[in-house]
Amino acid sequence: MTGTLKVVGLGPGDAALLTPQACEALRQADVIVGYTLYVALVPEELKTGKEIISTGMMGEMARCSGALDCALEGRNTVIVCSGDPGIYAMAGLVFELVEEKGEAAAGLDVQIIAGIPALSAAAALLGAPLMHDFASVSLSDLLTPWEVIEKRLACAAEGDFVIVLYNPKSKKRDWQLPRALEIIAAHRDKTTPVGIVRQANRAEQAVITTTLSDFDPAVVDMLSIIIIGNGSTRMIGGRMVTPRGYMDKYRQ
Repeated sequence: MTGTLKVVGLGPGDAALLTPQACEALRQADVIVGYTLYVALVPEELKTGKEIISTGMMGEMARCSGALDCALEGRNTVIVCSGDPGIYAMAGLVFELVEEKGEAAAGLDVQIIAGIPALSAAAALLGAPLMHDFASVSLSDLLTPWEVIEKRLACAAEGDFVIVLYNPKSKKRDWQLPRALEIIAAHRDKTTPVGIVRQANRAEQAVITTTLSDFDPAVVDMLSIIIIGNGSTRMIGGRMVTPRGYMDKYRQ
């Protein structure tokens, strides 16, 4: 008899932003699996009496494979992810591993429990920068060739999308962000608003607004989300806003 495998989004990190559905999935779990930092975000009362399996960075395959094995043994298993599990997280890998197992995992009940994504948490802290069309691009070239990332950045910038940058920088990846800004700047005014949010809704939270020309990559790390405005994004009372067009529509 198989158990269930739920891939749960914890949201940005504050327990107040953990959805009731995610809380219930964690309460019902026999096993909680995740990256060490994300397991630490789970409220202690939801971890009590459960087996905890955590690994460090780069342990994605081991975590998901281990969770899948636990579920196939008949245990109700949860894999935790920060933000939403279907956005740069583990949901896709879980389905690929289930597919790889074939008949052995054919009857497994896999459920994806949505969470508040990092881009939504960052946008709320900045104001309303995602009111119109936007593109999300990860600057990590560990899984995606850099030439593909550059093409996506150029197309998004040329199309006047608001651009959200995930994974902008790490200790080993310090040149990608300046290059990305160079690509975007070819299609944006230098006064375009830029928002940087680090560790949204956590104790170390930092929120910065600047312009494309004054942007300092030194203030950014791997735990940051960057939102670069489009041609209509502006600052209103210190908040970053991309108008949807309502004012023009209803004042005609």
